This record gives sequence, C-alpha cells and structure tokens, in this order.
Amino acid sequence: MKRTPRVYIIGAGFAGVSLALELKRKEVLGEVVAFLDDDAEKIGTRIEGIPVLGPIDAVVNLLDRQPTDEALLALPGAGRERVQAIFALLEQAGFARIRILPSLSQIVDGEAHMIQTREIDPQDLLGRTPVHIDLRASMQYLRGKRVVVTGAGGSIGSELCRQLLSGGAQRLYLFGHGENAIYEIDRELRLLQDEGVGERASIVPVIGEIQDRDYMHFILKRLRADVVLHTAAYKHVPLGENNPVETIRNNVFGTKNLIDAASAAGVERVVFISTDKVVEPLSVYGASKRIAEEIVLSATENGHTYMAVRFGNVLSARGSIVPLFQKQIRKGGPVTVTHPDTTRFYMTIPEAASLVLKTGGVGEPGGLYLLDMGEPVRIRDLAEQLITIHGYKPYEEIDIEYIGMRPGERVHESLLADGEVSESTSHQKILRISRSAHTRLDLDALIGALRPVCYLDESRPELYRNRRELRSILSRHIPSISVPEDEPEY
Repeated sequence: MKRTPRVYIIGAGFAGVSLALELKRKEVLGEVVAFLDDDAEKIGTRIEGIPVLGPIDAVVNLLDRQPTDEALLALPGAGRERVQAIFALLEQAGFARIRILPSLSQIVDGEAHMIQTREIDPQDLLGRTPVHIDLRASMQYLRGKRVVVTGAGGSIGSELCRQLLSGGAQRLYLFGHGENAIYEIDRELRLLQDEGVGERASIVPVIGEIQDRDYMHFILKRLRADVVLHTAAYKHVPLGENNPVETIRNNVFGTKNLIDAASAAGVERVVFISTDKVVEPLSVYGASKRIAEEIVLSATENGHTYMAVRFGNVLSARGSIVPLFQKQIRKGGPVTVTHPDTTRFYMTIPEAASLVLKTGGVGEPGGLYLLDMGEPVRIRDLAEQLITIHGYKPYEEIDIEYIGMRPGERVHESLLADGEVSESTSHQKILRISRSAHTRLDLDALIGALRPVCYLDESRPELYRNRRELRSILSRHIPSISVPEDEPEY
C-alpha cells in the first residue's frame, strides 16, 4: 500500500495555509508535518494545528526528515533570489520532491489550490522577480464577454487561458490548429475549474486554421466574440528561414484573415502578441510579425479597439532556448550558445500573460504597446546559471560550446526601432510606442506583392512559392531584410 507523503510547506502565509487546509481534506495527497517560515511572530506557534518552524535557513537541515519527505514552496510573493536560495537549501537537504506554487499573477483573491502546484521549473529560478498584477481588477473589461484565444495550445496562449479563468468571461474559446495542444489545455482548464480555480466560464475548444479566410469569417461571426487575443503564429526563427513562404502565409495572411473577420463580425477588441524581432528585422519571422503589427494597427475603423503588444523572449516557452539547454544538460552537454556576447530580453510566461491582459484593458484603438523587459540577459550567463541549478559546474562538468550565429539572428535585440519612442502609461511595466510617419509600411502594395507568392495566381504561376521573389519583396519594403546570394527560388 502506497504511503501518504509527508509534506513540509515553506511559507505560513495565506497560500501555505490554503494548501495545508486542502491537504487535510484530501489526505491521500499528503500529510503536512510543519510550516517553515521567517516571520518571527509565527515561529513557535501553530496554525491549523500545524507547527511553524523557522527561520527557514536555520531549520532546513535540522528537520527530523524521512527519505520520502516532500517540500512545497508556497511563497508566491517571494523574489527570485530568495526562491533560488530556498530551492538550493531544499535540494541540499535531500527532499524527495520539491514543488512550487506559481507566482501571485496566477493567484486571485487569496485563493491557492494544490492543482496549481507543479515541479520547479527554470523560470522559477531565473531572471528578475515578476511584477505583481491585480489580475481580477485588470480583467474587468472581460467580465461577461466571449473571449477567443488563438494559438490557445501554445506557451503564451495556454497561460492566457489559465489566467482568464479568473476574469469572469462568459465563454472562453480555445482556438488552434493543433488538436493535441487544444485537447491538453481544454482538459487542464476543466480540471482547474473542478478544483475551484477561477470562475465558471464555459470552455469551448475550436479546431481551426487562421489561414482559412472563409472559415475565419464564418467562425468569428458564429461565435459572436467580443474579444480576441491573437497569439497564433509560427515563431521559430531558423525554421522560418527555411520555410519563408509558409511563415509569411501564416503570420501575415493568417493575421489579415483574422482582423478582416473580426472587423466584419463586430469584435470589440483584438490584442495582438508581437515581438522584439520586428525591430529592423533580419529574419523572415521578424518581418512577418512586423507586417502583422501594421495590419492590426491599421484596423481602427468602426470604433474597434485593436492593439499590439510587443515584448521579448519568454522563459521556458516551447521552442525557446531554456528547454533546449535543459535537454543538453541532461545528456551531459555540451550546452550550445551562438555567440559569447549574445543577449536577449527575457520575461516569465505568467508575467508576460498578465501584462498582456492588463494592456488589453488599458490600451487604446490602434495603440502599440511595449512591455518593460528590464535589462537584457546574456545567454552565456543563462547557460551557466542553468548548469549550476542542475547541480553541475560550468566548463568543468558541463561545457559550453559556441556554434556561431544562425541565419536571421543578431547578437543583440532592440525593443524600439528608429523613429519609435516609448512613453509611460498608467502602469509602470507597460509603455506606449509612438511612431513617426516614415516607420509605417505601405500595406496595400506589400500584401498585393506577397499574395501571388503565397497563393497561386494562374496568370503568374512562376511567382508561386518563389522564395527569392519573397525576400526581394520584403527587402524593398523592409530594408533590413536581405536576399542571400544562394537563396533558391523554390
């Protein structure tokens, strides 16, 4: 018979006490042995009959532990450095399992649930301390609304959906073309609801393709959506360089289909997820998102509130560098970095999602917004941190190998282009970008030139799927895009 695990809860605040009460009701999940806390007024007392021990640093190695004991970090407001330090202590103490409750961005009105806990992830230990957003107040504009999330199975899309559970939306439509990803987030959200997380929005999975113009018009009209959060895109830079036509077809024409359909269906608000790679883009991916930004910002007629939110990389997103580094570490290295000086702007997925939702409420029609990403992170430092977190010594036990820049990449990214200026808004972590006239794209001419490359025109069949022609068109409108000498036609 399987024994009920003994659990030490790190943190005797509202979150830790909520989890302890839940564990008392569901004994099979664990028996709480003690709280560990740094609050002198709590140390030595009992909360719900459970002793509070501390300070944390002093008592971790003095516990009367058993080999199967587990630790649960319930410090959602703790800074990143403190979480790192406590995690290191727990690892040294030899706990069989260490889980964490997510940041405050996912905990609303003092409610914390065991279903929200998970294994420690690098994003919990890397980067800066996320800003706290009052989610419920931020999402008042969504209350009673029908909300569509495109790319709902992706890293950002799925996190938006988790947080949207607390927004009071009437219906939450999970839109995506990957049936497995939509199935997984649908199941997860329903499980969260069953465990008391968030409010009882109706969840509706919708399998569809933004490249299908007729379907987008049909489905948005049928869903009677009020708000669309548009995260769906092909995002991988090297893959985009190898598949440039499909990247443009999906990211540009897919976004145009969505915006045209949203306008026709009377969708009140669209929030488009952009990227720092639109700034003087070198890659087809960056160019595709730059054009998509312009499509969204140009759709301001009829009183619609359509806006774009630009930010840099997110930690632990699928296809990002952190999961790749983890896999390389698990096989013994080396960890591959493109260039010793490469830097990127990083933010955790929950923080980015919270700020996007906040921007959706405060943003104005045709507004281009920028999330404050803080200081850029050197990728070499990130690799060294990850190696250390996994218990190895960089360069001694796990080596770092520099492999050179790949096509479409640059050593340093920027958040603003020439002719763009950031201005403060009512929220300290959300900036508005004002643009000079020369930064605008001639959308009609550009899309008209790209269309026969992406869609067969019987009168000009030689243009269909012509990669060299595609790059030539892009370079004429976006000078930072080049046409490699060895670029094939097809």
